[in-house]
Amino acid sequence: MAIVSEDPSNPCYEIKSADLSLVALVLNTTDMDEVSQALKRQMDESPGFFDQDPVVIDVGGLNLAEDQTIDLNALMGVLRAHQLVPLAIKGAPAALLTLARGAGLVDASDARIRRSVPPVERPAPLLVPPVPPAGAMIIDKPLRSGQQVYAKGRDLIVMGMVNPGAEVIADGHVHVYGALRGKAIAGARGNGDAHIFAQVMEPELISIAGVYRTSENALPKDILGRAAHVFLQSGAEGDKLVITPLHA
Repeated sequence: MAIVSEDPSNPCYEIKSADLSLVALVLNTTDMDEVSQALKRQMDESPGFFDQDPVVIDVGGLNLAEDQTIDLNALMGVLRAHQLVPLAIKGAPAALLTLARGAGLVDASDARIRRSVPPVERPAPLLVPPVPPAGAMIIDKPLRSGQQVYAKGRDLIVMGMVNPGAEVIADGHVHVYGALRGKAIAGARGNGDAHIFAQVMEPELISIAGVYRTSENALPKDILGRAAHVFLQSGAEGDKLVITPLHA
């Protein structure tokens, strides 16, 4: 039996604002097999990285004409097969947008997607690593080549060295109280407020919210091998990594 409210001050529903954390899939190809293979590699390398996450499909980089489309049904099938839930589309021309709406996707043309620009370093005053919140994952031993640790939904604290070939990943901050010589990925699910701290900064790769820098782009002498701090800075031209020394 249905319950009906006869009190006009107590309506049967309310409209309220809500926040939802979304993953953006920025397409650089229309080859869905290639996308599928890349997602499979991601899941093989980081089991549990995707967990029914809602996703915005960003096709702006494909530079499609107004009458062009992509194999949207195939793409949505690929995403669902890899534990992603397609929810919206961004940057779609008219023909593709009509197709997307028919498939139940929302037009997210106004959504802001973080874009990468070349990383920079700039000096900074005294910086002290923030105290990580309760519930952070703590690793109390060095990580060897080939080992990977993923702190899903929280910060990661490594008490020892992250050796070359090892990888530490966190949805929050990454703290390495030793030498960071492998890969460190913070804000893995797009948290641009995440930070990376290391007592000895000599990484193969550092990344925050998808903006990354590799060892091929050498760190300056005042940072390499020293205690340092990495964070993401947003500007009119996009997002960039800022790397600063930590002073005692």
